Amino acid sequence: MERALPPRPAAESPTAQRPTAKSPKSRRSRTALALAGALGLLAGGVGALAATGSASADTTGGGLGSNWYASAPYLMPEDNSPPDAAAVMDATGQKAFQLAFILAQGNSCAPAWGGTSSIDTDTTMPSVIQTIRGKGGDVSVSVGGYGGTKLGQVCGTPEATAAGYQKVITKYGLKAVDFDLEEPEYENTAAIHNEIGAAKILQQNNPGLYVSVTTAGTNAGTGWFGTQMLNEAKSQGFTPNNFSIMPFDGGFNGAAAQTDALTKFNQILQTTFGWNEATAYAHEGISMMNGRTDAAEYFRQADFQTVLDFATSHGLARYTYWSVNRDRQCPGPVDPGLSGSCSSVAQNDWDFTKFTVKFAGATPPTTPPTTPPSTPPTTPPTSPGTPGSCTAPAWSAGAVYTGGAKVSYNGHTYHAKWWTTNEAPSASGQWGVWADDGPC
Repeated sequence: MERALPPRPAAESPTAQRPTAKSPKSRRSRTALALAGALGLLAGGVGALAATGSASADTTGGGLGSNWYASAPYLMPEDNSPPDAAAVMDATGQKAFQLAFILAQGNSCAPAWGGTSSIDTDTTMPSVIQTIRGKGGDVSVSVGGYGGTKLGQVCGTPEATAAGYQKVITKYGLKAVDFDLEEPEYENTAAIHNEIGAAKILQQNNPGLYVSVTTAGTNAGTGWFGTQMLNEAKSQGFTPNNFSIMPFDGGFNGAAAQTDALTKFNQILQTTFGWNEATAYAHEGISMMNGRTDAAEYFRQADFQTVLDFATSHGLARYTYWSVNRDRQCPGPVDPGLSGSCSSVAQNDWDFTKFTVKFAGATPPTTPPTTPPSTPPTTPPTSPGTPGSCTAPAWSAGAVYTGGAKVSYNGHTYHAKWWTTNEAPSASGQWGVWADDGPC
């Protein structure tokens, strides 16, 4: 995951018509399945959760109960100052994490972490997965995300795309996968056909596999491309465990705007699939972003609680967020700006993960809260390009950097993902060349 910031998109315009050219980027980022009335098990074979979010006895093919895959927050173990998953589990009670992201390696039909680290030679993820499973937990893997090249864009057919993802499932022994379908892939009709077709094949070939589909959210629920993705799923006869939207980065103002988007997305699901309201909610999920978003929206603990109350009372199938890497207060100023490794809001460590635990039907451990300092640490401010206590050389506008080069900038260490010159690390953006390795 060579991403300096979390891959979450700015949403499509709620009133957007079919575009004649590539539209502006439209969003990104991880729950319990509540079945209503006579609704049977989904084709993927998931267990039900009561509207209160209580756990099901179903174990989804021998792994955890589906409630944990449905509440698994996103975690990037290779970027954005990754936290110790074991410590997060001990502090919160969370049992599952959504590891991100699998992309195509270059332009080949070969899966790789972040598009660069082949799963064939990967040594980082097996260690992380072993740690989580050693504590009684499990992982899901998310394929796609905002930006980058996805397998569906280069593999040519649903069968070839599925074969690529099957390698990931087999290598890591997965019981759950997430298809994060957004820009630019979901603007490509052929790519979405391949991804949805691959998801259906994987669901058929891996009995009990938990499959979630995540896409952009708008104030209208989802936009034109999100709706077309649902139509593609309908045309292929594919029903995942849930369709989740990401209601942020699109002019959302607090939890009320998010629950309104969920209500409208429910109506889109009803219209598309012919479901009633309860059935649509039982196929619907939400993926949020904690703290400050790419679009400088703010979602705090109270917002997560409001959405959690909505999710449990309406029987939503999934409740998750991007990301565990950001579930901690930033050092120094509470809000230094958008960061991939802290939330930019006042909080205790892992506050937001505790909400996903509650959605899974568990009770987080009670720990004494830590009071954020009333004043920031009295360390002298650093000017752009000044390394301060950093050991990496200061970034220079006139220098040429190649992939892997490390610099210091504004008290953080960054590494270049590819060749660059005269691009400031803080202006690089979530898919830019510089990856934030955290404060020095």
